[in-house]
Amino acid sequence: MTELSDVTRVLLGWNENGREALDRLMPLVEDELHRRARGYLEHERVGHTLQPTALVNELYLRLIERRQASWQSRAHFFAFTARVMRRILVDHARERDAAKRGGGVVAVSLDEALDVPIAAGVDLLALDEALERLAALDAEQARIVELRFFGGLSAEETAEVLSLGVATVHRRWASARAWLYGQLGPR
Repeated sequence: MTELSDVTRVLLGWNENGREALDRLMPLVEDELHRRARGYLEHERVGHTLQPTALVNELYLRLIERRQASWQSRAHFFAFTARVMRRILVDHARERDAAKRGGGVVAVSLDEALDVPIAAGVDLLALDEALERLAALDAEQARIVELRFFGGLSAEETAEVLSLGVATVHRRWASARAWLYGQLGPR
């Protein structure tokens, strides 16, 4: 409980002293960020060049640039880091595909992709594009997918971040998964 209150206290003081707050925050959240980064990358293709530490380091560099923030809790912070890590992973996939167009992509079902963080061979670019289309239709469902899939947040944490009921998160998560399956599933 002390760690959570320390994290929240540091986050609330971000706007007054951003870099100093970040330096105090990182030791409190670094293990959790590494755990999440490992989860994102553990099912990636063999020989993947992005390592968990590199993902956390890139996140840190992007946090340094952040001057203002309105995080109210640990869950809000991890929701933000989920979005940033998603962007980092998608950017990395784009760079990889630019160097090697279309080679070696393994098809997996959407259920497999959404049940584990970034399952082996998931086409992150296609998932990102589908999430953008979903966001145009229903921004809240897209945000739920982002928080659950990329952020590794539980339904309860997602409900807290979005100020929704847990049952609502479960329903919208199921609906979003079905929609994404229609977009990304076998044709």
